[in-house]
Amino acid sequence: MLNEREIESCYLGQFIPLHYHHNMLMDQNRMHSFKSAIDYAVRPGAKVLELGGGTGVLSCFAAAKADKVYCVEFNPDMVREARKFLAMNPHGAKVEVIHADAFEYLPPEPVDIVICEMIHVAMLREKQVEVIEAFKKRYAERFGGPLPVFLPEAVLMAVQPLQQEYDFEGFYAPIIQFQETGVVHSGTVELAQPAVYSLIDFTQPNELSYNWEGKFVATRDGTLNAMRFITKNVLAVVQERSATIDWLNHYMTLPLAEPVPVREGDVLKVSFAYRAGGPISSLQNSLKAEVAYEAVLQTSAVPAYA
Repeated sequence: MLNEREIESCYLGQFIPLHYHHNMLMDQNRMHSFKSAIDYAVRPGAKVLELGGGTGVLSCFAAAKADKVYCVEFNPDMVREARKFLAMNPHGAKVEVIHADAFEYLPPEPVDIVICEMIHVAMLREKQVEVIEAFKKRYAERFGGPLPVFLPEAVLMAVQPLQQEYDFEGFYAPIIQFQETGVVHSGTVELAQPAVYSLIDFTQPNELSYNWEGKFVATRDGTLNAMRFITKNVLAVVQERSATIDWLNHYMTLPLAEPVPVREGDVLKVSFAYRAGGPISSLQNSLKAEVAYEAVLQTSAVPAYA
């Protein structure tokens, strides 16, 4: 019998199918960004901990420089998979794959870097924020300060009003959509600029709930029927270049229950509330949008002078 946390993990993402992890290996954008950030952040001789190791790929990247890598994975199938793959790769012998719960595990010694990629758009479904916050408390109680460097170091979350096409060969279906970034989507019309609603800095204490209300100015006429959620992960801060190594999740577009006609210049009010790690439905059910102020088109009367 599974306990309550294990049941929740199966639903929320820790026990995702093996082929999902394999697909992540084929995501070149994700792989390149993480490899670059790990190569920058991990110094020769470092001790590294990965929470939620999956296939072991990020631990393997870290082992290229680190003396020791602890790779913690809760799913027994993934533990076997990671051990198999690491045995096939250079430096894999420096990685110890540990079958344990990331909510409870502590390494036997202080570490320099903690890698954790339990990331879903808007910090939903997976337990990134909760795992890191719980780890920081346990680590400080056991080892004191300073805390390790976390990778990612921070997460920036934003939201944007859209007019989204939901016609599928004549079949209307307002569904949740995940879209690639940096690509023009013909069925998507941006109605306003994105607004940042949360910045997570893993070096600081973080709340597990997001309760946001904000305003947008419509940049064109249209029908507001969806909200796009944007999640930018700051994997590493490259101080000497005043730059960051980032990874942008796919956009997540949630349909609104009630479409709202808008005109250019209208002020739109949007609100939502959800908990980090919660199901997508918790955000979608709380999502509300309306026109707060209508655009006023004034025709200036030019006075006639004799």
